[in-house]
Amino acid sequence: EVQLVESGGGLVQTGGSLRLSCAASGFTFADYAIGWFRQAPGKEREGVLCISRDGPTYYVHSIKGRFTISSDNAKNTVYLQMNSLKPEDTAVYYCARAATTGCPHFERGMDYWGKGTLVTVSS
Repeated sequence: EVQLVESGGGLVQTGGSLRLSCAASGFTFADYAIGWFRQAPGKEREGVLCISRDGPTYYVHSIKGRFTISSDNAKNTVYLQMNSLKPEDTAVYYCARAATTGCPHFERGMDYWGKGTLVTVSS
């Protein structure tokens, strides 16, 4: 059974940092791209970052220079390092597995999702 479990969310002040983890199981981790998405209150879910064998893919411009994505194949875990956090980064963050080895252009290219972890950035 494919499972994706996010952790690391919480409350942080503006300018602070958090590192989210996405622990994967039930599939050959190295064969699939993994992405991070977020959904802010009252807004649609949007892509943040994705990582594949080809490296990272940025889905939203506003996080460039602040967020990075990495993976540890030995631990079957993808990380989202978030620095210089802003109140507009407040959202539930989800990780998802791509249906292929590459990062898809659209959310519908992801086939399995975690339940999410809440990140709240206070002003």
